[in-house]
Formats: sequence, structure tokens, C-alpha cells
Amino acid sequence: MTILIIEDDVRILEFVKRGLEAEGYLIEFADNGELGLQKLANGVYDLLLLDLMLPDMSGHDVCRQLRQQGMTLPVLMLTAMDSLEDKIEGLHLGADDYLTKPFAFDELVARIKALLRRNKGAQGYKEQVTELVVAGLTLNRDTREVYREDKQIELTPKEYALLEYFMQSPGRVFSRSQILDQVWGYNADPLTNIVEVYIRNLRRKLGEGFDSSLIKTVRGFGYKLELSTPGSKT
Repeated sequence: MTILIIEDDVRILEFVKRGLEAEGYLIEFADNGELGLQKLANGVYDLLLLDLMLPDMSGHDVCRQLRQQGMTLPVLMLTAMDSLEDKIEGLHLGADDYLTKPFAFDELVARIKALLRRNKGAQGYKEQVTELVVAGLTLNRDTREVYREDKQIELTPKEYALLEYFMQSPGRVFSRSQILDQVWGYNADPLTNIVEVYIRNLRRKLGEGFDSSLIKTVRGFGYKLELSTPGSKT
């Protein structure tokens, strides 16, 4: 499941992001409403965590615009304002639930799970596949285990996130900037070689005991995960 967080408080963002990633969710984020709406227009998300007080527009405005554009993903609004009027306005504009700051992380997770269950039958809902399988490589999202054929591959959390990103769209070429945006967050330093380092680590781990790695460089464009095992006829 992929969750978009629109929140300008760095401390809250980091706290929620780390916790939800530990729960197995993929997290993307924006620190203002305009960037958040751009991400919503260009990406696919299962749920939106939306701060009410943003620097450029209110969470109510964001919610209004995304509903006017026909987006049906569930919205959990985060707010330091506990007035009944604010909650009613947000619900009228399309928010599905409210959580008042400060909140317990366990309650946040419970609210998220409840909204995802409730939205399961809604138009546009796409249930996440538990296992991704590409060319003899298997990634289990429940257990967070990765196998190549019958051999388990031990990955760090970020290596796992990078591999999952590739396996969701096998054969598709991803640019370095796309990988930075989706795996490390839009504010990752573009001058670092972090993508190259993690690609190299993944190639080494996935290639151990095999003829070659599945991750290929497309010169001038980026990287892709092969649809079939290198050397096979499929």
C-alpha cells in the first residue's frame, strides 16, 4: 500500500514516515498543498494523510480540489484544531476521518487500516498483491522476504524498497530522479551517488550464485528490472 503524506511539520512527518514504513507501507510526501496535488495527479496512492494547516493552502482546499477532480482515495485529515466546526467542514469537503494532534501512533495505524478496509469496494480501489514475482525473483510484502528461485536474499529496508519499486513495473525504465523521488523522497540530494550505490548493492546480492544480475542500465535513461531471467528464451 502506498500512502501520500502532505505535512509541513518535519518532526511529525519523520515520525509518521518511519513508523508507517516499519509497518510495511510505501510512503511519499509533500510539504505543501500545491506539491501534494501534483503528486496526486501524477501518482497512484491508496490513502492520503493530510495536514489541515499548510503553508500555501488549507487541507480543506486540497481535499476540495482532489474530490472535484474525481479522486476517490480515502483521506485522513491531521489537525491541531479540535473544533466540531472544522471537522464538519472537512467531512463535507470529502475527508473520510479526522485525527487530532498530538496522537498515538497505534491509533493512527488503526484509523488507516479501518479506512483501507472501508474503501476496499470503492471505485478505483486496487488491492495490493501480496507477492510480486518477476523472472524467478519473488518479493513477499507481508513477510518482507525476497527469494531468487529458492535462495533467500537478505536486504536492508532501503534495498527492499528499491527492489519493490522496480518489481511493481518490470521492464519499465526508471530515471535516477524518479528513483530518488519515489524511494528516498523528493528532497533527496540529487548530487549524491546514493542510487548508484544501492543499485550496485542490489546487483551484488541478487547476482550471488547466478550468472548475471536482473537490474540493467539503460544508457542515457536509467535502470530497469528485466522481465525474464538473463539468458532465458522467455
